[in-house]
Amino acid sequence: MPVHPTALIDPRAQIDPGVEIGAYAIIEGRAQIAAGCRVGSHAQIIGDVRIGAGSTIGRGAIIGDHPQDLSFDPAMESGVIIGEKNTIREHVTIHRSNKPGGHTRIGDGNFIMVGAHLAHDVFVGDRNVIANNALLAGHVHVGSNSFLGGGSVFHQFLRVGDFCMTQGNSAMSADVPHYCSVNKLNRLAGLNVIGMKRAGFTTADRGAVKEMFNLLFRSGKNLAQACATAREKTWPPHAEKLLQFIEARGKRGICTLSSWNADDSSAPA
Repeated sequence: MPVHPTALIDPRAQIDPGVEIGAYAIIEGRAQIAAGCRVGSHAQIIGDVRIGAGSTIGRGAIIGDHPQDLSFDPAMESGVIIGEKNTIREHVTIHRSNKPGGHTRIGDGNFIMVGAHLAHDVFVGDRNVIANNALLAGHVHVGSNSFLGGGSVFHQFLRVGDFCMTQGNSAMSADVPHYCSVNKLNRLAGLNVIGMKRAGFTTADRGAVKEMFNLLFRSGKNLAQACATAREKTWPPHAEKLLQFIEARGKRGICTLSSWNADDSSAPA
């Protein structure tokens, strides 16, 4: 039976007839759930939550509840938008926006593991892996194809780029640039070379990114000086993307290179 008889479903919800809904699940308000989705037992989908086709919501997950904001007015309308083919495992929490008409947004093909928390107004791109108990505070922006390690935590308003990797139990209160690996507290460990190789980056692509990384973080210049130097030449697209990320510095600054490997520019690209 696609819908377990103990599930509680608001008559305002728009649910494709083929959606599977487990025992004691609760679907409240104007939730929209597309074809091919599965909602596990005891999960709760609350309010204006839109879930794209082929997504799975694990047991006990809570999607669309109020943000953890002391000034939030529960009467305000906001919601969560989740794309297609996402796997959201047990006890994940994703909170709705704290802005009128706003949405917390998840792209396509993400794998969000047990106990992860995505706070209000988080944006997550496509094909990311967010491991067990990772915690993303409000307004964190994650690109695509990144891996956030188990138990890693992210301060509000920071940015995580594409093809990044964060160590388990690391803590980020500064932006993580595209293609970078980070560990401990705001420490760049170097480039995510394996991730780039698996994604099909050519040797020339990786070499250009490495050259840009070394200029930005190993040249002895501050970031403003390094960016100015980088602008003296034209760069291939991936290196240019890294430079643009640094130039668009946000509220939190940029992670810094670990002192133990700051002089190690000889690692293979």
